[in-house]
Amino acid sequence: MKVAVLDKNGKDTGRKVDLSKNVYGIEPNNHAVYLDVKQYLANQRQGTHKSKERAEIVGSTRKIKKQKGTGTARAGSIKSGVFRGGGRMFGPRPRNYSFKLNKNLKRLARRSALSMKANDKAIVVLEDLNFDTPKTKEFTAVLKSLGLETKKSLFVLGESNNNIYLSSRNLKSTEVVTNSHLSTYKIMNANSLVLLEGSLEGIESNLSN
Repeated sequence: MKVAVLDKNGKDTGRKVDLSKNVYGIEPNNHAVYLDVKQYLANQRQGTHKSKERAEIVGSTRKIKKQKGTGTARAGSIKSGVFRGGGRMFGPRPRNYSFKLNKNLKRLARRSALSMKANDKAIVVLEDLNFDTPKTKEFTAVLKSLGLETKKSLFVLGESNNNIYLSSRNLKSTEVVTNSHLSTYKIMNANSLVLLEGSLEGIESNLSN
């Protein structure tokens, strides 16, 4: 699949790159995408939620009323969950929400996500960027030239570039990652995927194995 390479001003450079059909042109597997996104979101959960149960409440241990003759239900402790101030019944406990997926399924999910973006014509290939200093204004100018200032976009770099990362950090609708940190969730969460030329070889190398 041939895609034109644009410069930072949004103009065609006259060059084209060939995106691998094995990565950008497969039949998407929706269930693989679902599982990989589910795992990503599960891993973001801290799992530190906790409520006090009956045994953890501080209170009197006396029997609050006699067993029989009151006409109401039996009650042995003020710490019971049926009373105000008592422990919570079946409340949340700390737990780990993460689960395992094998590498082949995760690769399939990322290839499926990239193929979906390619089918939607939501992939832009941009020549490599380099800022002398972190400048949000310069990065915003690149977004405007690509028509992405009002859209969620994901920029994928070939290698870490601190100036580009810092230039985009304050922009809520834009995220910058390297090809090694590309995830299915981030691909699907973006309206447009901007691949810098230097990232293409790494992406295909990571997902072709």
